[in-house]
Amino acid sequence: MSATVRSLGYVILGCTDIDQWRTFAPHVLGMELVEHTETSLRFRMDEFSYRFQVEQGAPEGVHTIGWHVKGADELQELIAQVEKYGYPVTHHGVGSELAKARNVVDVASFTDPDGLTLELVYGLGQALTPFVSPVGTTFVANRELGLGHVFQLVSDVEKYNELYRDALGFKLSDLIGPATFYHCNPRHHSFAFVPTPNDDRRRDQGVGHIMLETTDIDGVGRAIDNMYAHGAKEKASLGKHTNDKMISFYVETPSRTQIEYGTGGIFIDDEVWVPTTYPSAHYWGHDREGR
Repeated sequence: MSATVRSLGYVILGCTDIDQWRTFAPHVLGMELVEHTETSLRFRMDEFSYRFQVEQGAPEGVHTIGWHVKGADELQELIAQVEKYGYPVTHHGVGSELAKARNVVDVASFTDPDGLTLELVYGLGQALTPFVSPVGTTFVANRELGLGHVFQLVSDVEKYNELYRDALGFKLSDLIGPATFYHCNPRHHSFAFVPTPNDDRRRDQGVGHIMLETTDIDGVGRAIDNMYAHGAKEKASLGKHTNDKMISFYVETPSRTQIEYGTGGIFIDDEVWVPTTYPSAHYWGHDREGR
C-alpha cells in the first residue's frame, strides 16, 4: 500500500454551551482562540490555522475527524482504497464549499461504521503568526506528528481494523487487553479503539478522549492547577501509561469528550519496532475512583 493517512489534522466537536469552551480551551488547555462567532469557535495549538473547531448544538462530542494526507495523488488513492472496502466517499474537490470551510485545499468525506464523519484532507492552512498560548504551553504538535491522538469506543473491532489498517494504511503499535493502538507517523499512536462493553448501548460509542501532548511536565502541572481553578472535572488522576510511556491526566471538556493531557510520549521507528502486549494500561496512577 502506497497511500496512507499521515497525521491527525483536526477535530470538530458539538457542544450545548459553547461559551464554556471560551474559558476551558485557553485557560485550562492552553490553546489560542483564533476565530469565533456566536455558534462556532476555532482554537490553535501550533503553526496551523486551527486544530479544534467547536460548534453550538448536537451532536455533543466529537462528530468529525480530519485526517491529513500528503497531496492530491495520495487523496485519490485513499478514496479508492476506502471505497474498495464498501464506504461511499464524497470527494468535494478543490475550491469546494467544504474545502473552504475547513481551510484546506481539498477534502473527501465518508462515514465510519458507527456514524462518525471522517474527512481526508490535504493542504491544511498555516497561520501567518506564531502560536501564542495564554498559559505558556508548548504542544508536541506539528506537520509530521499531527495534533495528538483520538481514542474511540466502537461497535465492531474487525470493521475498525479493516478500515484503519487496510483502507487507511495505519500500522499496529501494540495491544492492551481489548484495546488496539495504531500509528501513521512516529507518534506512538494517532488512533486507538476499544469495543464497547455492550454493543447495544450506542450512547457509549464515539470518541472517548483526545490526547494533547506538551513538551514538559510543567505544562501538565499548570493544566492540573488551571483545571481546579476553573472548576473543570478531573476524570483520571496523574499517571503513566505502559505502552506510550505518557505521563498524563484526564479532564472532561464542555462537550463531555475527555482530554488526555500529558508529556513524554515515545516515538516509533518502523525499521525496528515490534508490536507487543501489556497486562495493564498504567504503571501507576490514572485513578478514576470517585471522579
